[in-house]
Amino acid sequence: MKPISRRTMLRGMGTAIALPCLEAMLPRMTFGATAPTVPGPRRVAWIYVPNGVDMASWKPGTVGSDYTLPPTLRPLAAFKDKFMLISGLACLKANPNGDGPGDHARANAAYLTGVQPRKSEGANIHVGISADQAAANKIGFQTRFPSLELGMEQGAQAGRCDSGYSCAYQHNLSWRNESTPVVKDCLPRSVFDRLFGNGDANETAEARVRREEQQKSVLDAALSDARSLANNLGATDKRKLDEYLSSIREIELRITKSASAPAVPVPAGAVRPPDLDLRGSTRKLGVSSSSTTYDTHLPLMIDMMVLAFQADLTRVITLPFADEESNQTYPWADAPVPHHGTSHHMGDPAKIAMLAKINLYHMKHVAYLAQKLDKIREGNGSVLDNSLIAYGSGNSDGQRHNHDNLPLLLLGKAGDSIRTGRHMQVEANTPITNLWLSMLEHTGASCNALGDSTGKLSLT
Repeated sequence: MKPISRRTMLRGMGTAIALPCLEAMLPRMTFGATAPTVPGPRRVAWIYVPNGVDMASWKPGTVGSDYTLPPTLRPLAAFKDKFMLISGLACLKANPNGDGPGDHARANAAYLTGVQPRKSEGANIHVGISADQAAANKIGFQTRFPSLELGMEQGAQAGRCDSGYSCAYQHNLSWRNESTPVVKDCLPRSVFDRLFGNGDANETAEARVRREEQQKSVLDAALSDARSLANNLGATDKRKLDEYLSSIREIELRITKSASAPAVPVPAGAVRPPDLDLRGSTRKLGVSSSSTTYDTHLPLMIDMMVLAFQADLTRVITLPFADEESNQTYPWADAPVPHHGTSHHMGDPAKIAMLAKINLYHMKHVAYLAQKLDKIREGNGSVLDNSLIAYGSGNSDGQRHNHDNLPLLLLGKAGDSIRTGRHMQVEANTPITNLWLSMLEHTGASCNALGDSTGKLSLT
């Protein structure tokens, strides 16, 4: 029997479900031969957190491999050998450089571009291509989606935001070119439909309505294909396929449950996520109470990030946990305070403690992502082992709005091509774009320059 194509999909009413890597997709061996180990594709992602972090709870006291995890990073203890910390990097183009106030907008816009955004509220915005889009230009043709831009807060795309900067700078990490942001998708239902729809927007929408009327799932629509495929799989592949389809169904159920849950009042000062309406409706932010919470929304976005990597739907993802100046509150972390306001702590120990709790809450979700990716086996390792995921901020100390000595964690091993399990200190004010160039090189999307880069950072 011929191997199953890596691009095989389960199809049904408006549905096209890509498959994870299965043994049946590998070349058949003659009797007595040893099956080859086929490495998984290398993937790259950026997770952004706004408003800086409490650096005292973030940065270890020593460099090298023999360091003690600081409080904020302790949720990642089980993965200490699969990430590295890098201190000393700077987002130099987030500094004023003669442009006056506007550090939050600059931090967000310059983080992945390394370009100083032009101070403008209008149509003449100008920054530069972002690292993720540079990667998409190199390796995006290999997957269904060249890149995937996810988010938690939609934000305005025009008008004035931070100190005379266009809102486009503050609410978009990803830039296709110097004047075109790639707007993130913040609706879990919308992302789900993109991942598992057949590519025809009209047919997908119509099929979704029909499935809802019949109370069916996307899996029900593709059930016939799934059964036919399972009949031709070995025991290991059957189990892997069942686990994968079960995870899709579980996410679909959570989206549905979120849409039907009782409304949750918006906390004072909070920026609530978009409604997780089953039909993907997009009522204006802040107008009414939400049927979901950030605490429900974030795991859903992470889970869909995992599915997109697992099914090789894309190899390039960005996911900001919130936008710069976000005043999201975190009652689930015992921090029912506005994030941005708390980052301006003025040295108040109580506010610093609250900021540390917010940082810890975010890190627990990074650990959740690591755990999910590490469970998915691929070759001799896992999807996590074949990925490089940067987690950090364009600010370090939110109180001072400084953009040097940034918090940066690099999760994954890019197919064992980098040396993890250590805290690396680089020369002060090394452009963070040097790291982005290295990440691109280790994931098959090598570029010679990006923004203000001065060379590639050695990760070996």
